[in-house]
Parts: sequence; C-alpha cells; structure tokens
Amino acid sequence: MTSNSRTLINSDMVIKGDIKNAGQIEIRGYVEGSVSAAHLMIHEGGRVFGTVKADAAEINGRLQGNVAVKNLISIGSTGFVGGDVRYGQLALASGGDLNADVHNVPPGIAGDLNVVVRKGRSVRVTSADLTAIDPDDKTDALVYRVSNPAGGFVANASASTTSISTFTEADIQAGHIVFVHDGAASSGSFEAQVADASGATSGAPITVSVTVI
Repeated sequence: MTSNSRTLINSDMVIKGDIKNAGQIEIRGYVEGSVSAAHLMIHEGGRVFGTVKADAAEINGRLQGNVAVKNLISIGSTGFVGGDVRYGQLALASGGDLNADVHNVPPGIAGDLNVVVRKGRSVRVTSADLTAIDPDDKTDALVYRVSNPAGGFVANASASTTSISTFTEADIQAGHIVFVHDGAASSGSFEAQVADASGATSGAPITVSVTVI
C-alpha cells in the first residue's frame, strides 16, 4: 500500500497480518497484527489488536497493544484504547476509555455464518463459514458450544453419524467439523458460542444458517 492509499476493512472482514504504509485506513472489522498508517480510524464495532503506528488516530471501537500515535489520538464515547500507549496529543470523549493495563480479550465469532449442504449429505464447516477470533489464545484453546441444531446436526468428520456439541477452532481449521443434513428439511441452522482458556465467551450464541441445495 502507498502512503496516499485509502483502505477500508469492512465489518465482515478478518485480517491477521501486517498492513504497512497505508494512507487513511478505516476499520469496521477485525485486524490482528501490525498497522502502519498516516490516519487510522477504528469505527464502532471495529477491533485492532497488535502494534499500531500512526500520525493520527480516531478510535470509536477497540484498540489494544503497542500503540504509538505521533500527533492526536482521539478516543470517542464508544472507544477503548489499552496496552502500551504513546501519543502526542489526546482527546478523550465522555464514555471513552484509555487504559494502560492489558486485560484478557474475550473471543469473537466471524465468518459468513452460512453453510451450504446438498440434501441428505454432509459438508465441512470451514473458517469462511465460522471462525473464532482471539489474539490471546491458540486455536486449540478456543472451544465452541453448539446448541439448537435444526435440519441436521454438527459432527466430527471421522464419526459423521454422531452429533457433537463441542469442538475447537483448531478442529475447524483442520477440516474435522461437518454439518450433516437430515435428508428432509428445506433449510437448517445451529447456534454457536465460543469460549477461551480463561472462560471468557463471545456473548450470546449466534445463529449459523444452513442452505440446502
């Protein structure tokens, strides 16, 4: 990216890696890694974990890690900035939070939250469908709990006739998790929640829809 570029990370995007030499970058989704930009904007709901270097920053979401802002960092009423933070100037709105202590970051769930399966068949649940995001924990420590399956069930690919209610992010990334269609329903779904090693969760279970073709 060039210093004159404008980059938008949408709310459904997950980036794990480095963003270098950006001009203006707007983040509505999730970034884990390092970000170097002239002007960083994190919108409400956006999350950045890692190393950030910017000339100026507007934070209305969550920024945590090693942060260096040369000029003004502006933290809005919905913004949170935590970690090792250095800045030239600070503007902190009522309700905003600047905290030098790094706390455990609860996991989140991303992906398109939709699985496509042929009638009466099974299909692997991939990271594009469902993925856990957490900068604190390894994939085998991120445990999903599945509830309220409809139109079929979730199983391990090695034992696809047996329903399961828990599995890990490592299982998804290894291709071990499948959704098995019941052969009759015109659509399906299941609810998922993920917890990290400390017990923090992604919040209320989210619904993963199943499209039957």
